Order: sequence, then C-alpha cells, then structure tokens
Amino acid sequence: MGKKLRQQRRGKGSNTYRRPPSKLKLDVRFNKDTGSKIYGEVIEFVDDPVRTAPLMRVRYDDNSENMLIAPEGMKVGDRIQEGENAELALGSVMYLKNIPEGSIIYNIEVTPGDGGKLARTAGSYATVKSHIGDKVSITLPSKQSVDIDGDCRAEIGAVAGGGYTTQPIMKAGKNHHIKHARNMMWPRIRGVKSNPVDHPFGGKQHHKGTSSMVSRNAPPGAKVGHLAARRVGRKKRG
Repeated sequence: MGKKLRQQRRGKGSNTYRRPPSKLKLDVRFNKDTGSKIYGEVIEFVDDPVRTAPLMRVRYDDNSENMLIAPEGMKVGDRIQEGENAELALGSVMYLKNIPEGSIIYNIEVTPGDGGKLARTAGSYATVKSHIGDKVSITLPSKQSVDIDGDCRAEIGAVAGGGYTTQPIMKAGKNHHIKHARNMMWPRIRGVKSNPVDHPFGGKQHHKGTSSMVSRNAPPGAKVGHLAARRVGRKKRG
C-alpha cells in the first residue's frame, strides 16, 4: 500500500509537518521612537532555536526591556543608544538618514516602523552606499542595491554568529531538529527515488518515464510536476 504524496500529508497538518511551539516566543522589533535619545544596557544573550543569530536582551534606563539581534563584538554590560540623536556605535539603533556612508548595518527596516526586515541572518550585514535626497542607497548581502526611505531604522554592525555554518552537523538527527524548529521538512526525497505506489514518478528507472505536465483538474494523487503549464522545454533560438 502506497503513501499519500508529500503535499497531501503536509496539507493535512499533522504534527510531523507542524512547527513545534517555541518555548521563548520572542518578538524582535525596535522600540517605538519617542523622539529623544535613550540608553540601554545589554544584560544577557539568548539563543532562540528558530533563529540562526543570537539575541540580546536590552534594559533601558526607564527599566523597560526589549529583545534585539546581537551584533558581532557585543558583550554583556555594553551600552547602546536609540532615537533621533543616537550616536554611531556598535549595536545602536539609528535612522538611515543619520548613518554616514560606508557604515556597516543590519536589521534594516523596509518601511518606517516595521521593526526590521533585511540582513538579519547570522553573519550578514549591509553597507550604506550613498544618500540621495530622502532616500538612502544600501548594498545588501546579495550585492543588490536598494533605495530605502531615510526615516527607516537599522542597527550598527554585523550580525553575530557568522561561523555557525562551518561547524559540522555530524548526525542526521541534529539536522532534522534544526530544520524542524524552523518548520522545514528534512530530508526531502525526490519523487523518482520513490516506489511506484508512493509517487507517480517512482520506479526502478529513476527517471520520470512520462510527461510531467498535469491538468489543473487532475486528482490529488497525480498532481505533481508541471501543473497546468503553458509550455515546457527549451525555447528555439533564431
């Protein structure tokens, strides 16, 4: 007896395909700007299994606390600044319009107040290239340049934990738990490596053996490959 296709099992929503609830449930966002410069002190670092980068818990002078992504070189007891008049220092949250050209930044907002969207992975950073009117041109880790509103905020420095990919995983079980914490299924088996009862492309031949174009109205057990494709194959030149 064969098994349901991967997309069918995932759609059912069993525990295998459901991310385990995070014990921490941490929300990493910038504070609401009050217009004045505030100071904070790093009191501890937190390892969230859902994220590749370590987090730092910051306690401000008014005894409020917030969780931010930790930069490389930060340590417990260091002071950071936030606000309109914040100074250029490691871990400080500044507006892009106030950050000088050539500075290394991370956790960058795309629209003012969204809490940070870009360059948040361990070891990543972006570079401020130039200021053009109300926009700031930034070079992302992908080497792509984007123009962002100068009222967006970012943190100064590079995200910590950049060497995590060099550590060997050693066991398949460890990789399973790493992926499962991020709601990623691992390993992903190709359909042509399956048995004929488990997948339409399965069989000893280890290749599809038939066209992979499938009708939009095909039954769920056959709906794999190119779904309602207009065309497949290479385009003719000339």
